[in-house]
Amino acid sequence: MSRLSYTYRGLIVPVFTPFTKDGSLNLSIVSRYGNYLAEKGVKGILVNGSSGEGTLMSVNERKLIAEAWVKVVKETKQHLMIQVGGASLPDVIELAKHAESLHVDAILCLPELYFKPSTPGQLIEYLEIIGQAAPNTPLLYYHVPMFTNVNIHMGQFLESIGDKIPTFVGIKFTSAKLDEGAQALHADNKKYVIFLGNDQLMNAACALGMDSFIATSINIFPELTIDLVAASKNNDTLKAKKMQEKLSNAILAIAKYANWVECMKTAMVLLTDIDVGPPRKPLKCLPSDILENMKTDLIKLGYELTMKYNKESTVL
Repeated sequence: MSRLSYTYRGLIVPVFTPFTKDGSLNLSIVSRYGNYLAEKGVKGILVNGSSGEGTLMSVNERKLIAEAWVKVVKETKQHLMIQVGGASLPDVIELAKHAESLHVDAILCLPELYFKPSTPGQLIEYLEIIGQAAPNTPLLYYHVPMFTNVNIHMGQFLESIGDKIPTFVGIKFTSAKLDEGAQALHADNKKYVIFLGNDQLMNAACALGMDSFIATSINIFPELTIDLVAASKNNDTLKAKKMQEKLSNAILAIAKYANWVECMKTAMVLLTDIDVGPPRKPLKCLPSDILENMKTDLIKLGYELTMKYNKESTVL
């Protein structure tokens, strides 16, 4: 089998999974969510990633939310990537097969999370199995060592793949080690796409030649992130620097209070008209005092809150 072609570059938003107050999926909001992002100019969607709480859902739930997004992107024409990892290998294989049956644009996969790979060869062997389960769908590896504690160097990993995984096309690189990211970008004569997953280093990454990003903040600040990347690519250094500072300041105001997903989901409800609901246990809604502090910080930064919090709000 020849290597699959994968031409998508640019921004992909890792969407939140909407839940109700009782913790069940809220599929009714997915269509509105997708159209909101499309209207803002967001052309790529990632489902069941870290921000989407994929590892906190059952296999059936992950299939249901993937199917819901497939219906949306048929209308919006957005690029659809599904994260299938973070479960037992039989379940990951099942999710990969399911994603391919839906004719999604790409599959993203975490490493084995318990019997962790410690060498590029071990990681390649794992991804070979996933690639064989979905032989017609581009496959990317999800490098997020802060959560997985899999610290294989991505430059060395990409240099050693060769033709072992015909479907393999790149990685999501969620790390602040831009020297490693640059080595990954240039690996095997720039053979692979590198999606940076660090919201606060987008401008710096553009300066190193990166052109693709998967960033949670796109959910909340779509116009800002799109304009930031455009300014960086156009070498408008001062504008890009100011935009990155604005985005980073907002992220710091949001994320300093608790777990990333807990905070970012709350901010999504505060700053947009899309109510993605609470995080799933063991994650928690923010306590009322922390919530008020976040609201105050955002108002000080000039943001207008769109969601009125009351007893009916899903995130309280």
